[in-house]
Amino acid sequence: MSEQPRGFERGTDGPKVIVAGVDGSESSLRAASYASGLARRQNALLALVYVQPLMTAGAAFGVPVADTTGEIAEGLVAEIRQATERVRGIWDVRWEFHTFRGDPYNGLVTAADELKADAVVVGASESAGHRIVGSVAVRLVKAGRWPVTVVP
Repeated sequence: MSEQPRGFERGTDGPKVIVAGVDGSESSLRAASYASGLARRQNALLALVYVQPLMTAGAAFGVPVADTTGEIAEGLVAEIRQATERVRGIWDVRWEFHTFRGDPYNGLVTAADELKADAVVVGASESAGHRIVGSVAVRLVKAGRWPVTVVP
């Protein structure tokens, strides 16, 4: 009986790259904390990903969206660096911060593909509208491409 050759296999000894979506919300920061602990225990790289929206309703009225989302990204990096400094010497986590543009779902899919993620961690949606359209977390789970952890 001849065995079929297998394709690329991810995460045979646990995750090596964990993508965590962050947007500044409380649930996304809890997800980043959870992912950080997982990355530390697995000695994995933690890739924190912020997806900058391409256009919002404010952009139609001349509000400078790129500047605003850039400031959010800078604020997130500063917050993450401060948290890292507070635990330096106690816990050592390798991490990177990445910014992608687009809607949150497609941005996280692109990030997970490009970074060759073994796992994706996101916060639970805090928006009531996602009950109708479907949250980013649900869409990531349905994609079935990575293990997805949703942190409340």
